[in-house]
Amino acid sequence: MLEIHQSASISRTYSKDDLAAFSALSGAPAHSSVPEPLIAALFSYLLGVELPGRGTNYLKQSLRFVMPAPLNEELTARVTITELRPDKHLVDLRTECLDTSGDLICEGRALVLAKDVSNAFA
Repeated sequence: MLEIHQSASISRTYSKDDLAAFSALSGAPAHSSVPEPLIAALFSYLLGVELPGRGTNYLKQSLRFVMPAPLNEELTARVTITELRPDKHLVDLRTECLDTSGDLICEGRALVLAKDVSNAFA
């Protein structure tokens, strides 16, 4: 069952090899920091697999990047439920990504439809 303040997180370290693979797939040039789409993908994983979980439909995402994400340093992405709207099966979440020093890489909001998530709204 979903609750306000419930959260999920994942940590990941990106290397030069990850950037080369991303560059090859996307056609974007490789940079010296982690590309923003790779960080955004961590939130997609969390929403679709962890919280609310499988069956979640991603409706809206906004992200504000405040600093570049360093290579070869563990990044932690977290989603936290801020509002539940059971009548519409909607879940609002805060999204944030931090480096190992606790510095904010990005923050934002996500809105998802959790209608197909088993027992999400009891």
